[in-house]
Amino acid sequence: MTLRRNRALAIVGAASVFALAACSTNGGGGAAEDVPGVTEDTVTIGTHQPLTGPAAAGFASISAATSAYFDYINDNGGINGRQIEFIVKDDGYNPANTQTVVRELVLEDDVFAILGGLGTPTHSAVLDFLNENEVPDLFVSGGSPTWDQPEEYPWTFGYNSEYTSEAAILANYAQEEFPDGTYCMFGQDDDFGDDFEAGLLEILGDDGLAASERYSVANQDVTAQISALKAAGCDVVFLASINGFTALAVGTAAQLGLFPQWMSSSSGGDYGTLETDYLQENAPLLLENFISTFYLSLETNENDPWVEHFQMVQDEYNGGGELGGNEIFGMNMAYMFAEALAAAGENPTRESLVEAVESGAVDGTGIVPLGYSPEDHTGNLGVRLSQVKSGVQAYFGDTYIYQDGEVSVYDGGAVPFENEGIPTAE
Repeated sequence: MTLRRNRALAIVGAASVFALAACSTNGGGGAAEDVPGVTEDTVTIGTHQPLTGPAAAGFASISAATSAYFDYINDNGGINGRQIEFIVKDDGYNPANTQTVVRELVLEDDVFAILGGLGTPTHSAVLDFLNENEVPDLFVSGGSPTWDQPEEYPWTFGYNSEYTSEAAILANYAQEEFPDGTYCMFGQDDDFGDDFEAGLLEILGDDGLAASERYSVANQDVTAQISALKAAGCDVVFLASINGFTALAVGTAAQLGLFPQWMSSSSGGDYGTLETDYLQENAPLLLENFISTFYLSLETNENDPWVEHFQMVQDEYNGGGELGGNEIFGMNMAYMFAEALAAAGENPTRESLVEAVESGAVDGTGIVPLGYSPEDHTGNLGVRLSQVKSGVQAYFGDTYIYQDGEVSVYDGGAVPFENEGIPTAE
């Protein structure tokens, strides 16, 4: 994995750049009538999300925030004169349901693209279908390296920092801060857990974990797994878990008298979600010093212009209330799609949308660069570490990139806030 932002256009080549420019300047004709999901006035896209089921409490609010941000964009003229219509379908975090609802979105609702489909096991179930039908599959909400295979899956683009990268950066920090620690892992029993463990072992070595315990989302009793971690003498536990199972792990460990240093993937490390939806008044005590990775603005940074802007959208379009990590994630997802749509031209096609992403036209709103190019469909290329202190989750230390098996500091800065948060074609 390498940083390619500055040479993306060179990789694209003259022919692709010319094709993209032609799409961007084509202002007439009836091309929109021939493109699924695109009319003269609207662009319709869809997503699968866990609005019910084991992941709902942790993630259901994401799509509402995405819809709210699209409402904000639409109220300010849309993108290239078109309103964005966003269809959200519930899959219950069940791969079989995901197949059903995504087929409905493509074959019945005739969507232009799928945006931010959530979950590694769920989205894996529709990956072949979307690519066989040449549907843009943008910014998958999951950190699997599977999304970054442009030769096999040319229509799919990742979004989250890859699980291997998150794990490697966490392991590197653990070695520096807890050199004599007994390292263990608690993770999901699928590709999420497998990829995260692989990243840990790249840094810690093949025998670097004293124990690695897995859970199934179908079983909410993790006593056996946590007991095994306690028996192994774990004092640093890495978490490859969604929010609900992060809370289960931490709560069960406390009941069993295990109080390690927890170090979590971003997928299960949002303090606001863990507190509000799961641990409630116990959160400040149980999660003190809890470390997690992120790659977007944190709501606790009130001087961040993106946070101020997202709070405005939250207040005016999403029912108000406290802004959290899920809302920031969802709004950033909408912003990124709007960036891609703006760059895809006045009469966008599915092909021009993919070309726009590969050209480097999408920057997002985060604190690390995105890896998009014709040869790289990776999303966020790194993370920063956060820690909970007295019930507040905040960033500390440097921002990191993981590439070519090495962890390095990224000092390029966050994406600036511009144009009132509404993307325009450059």
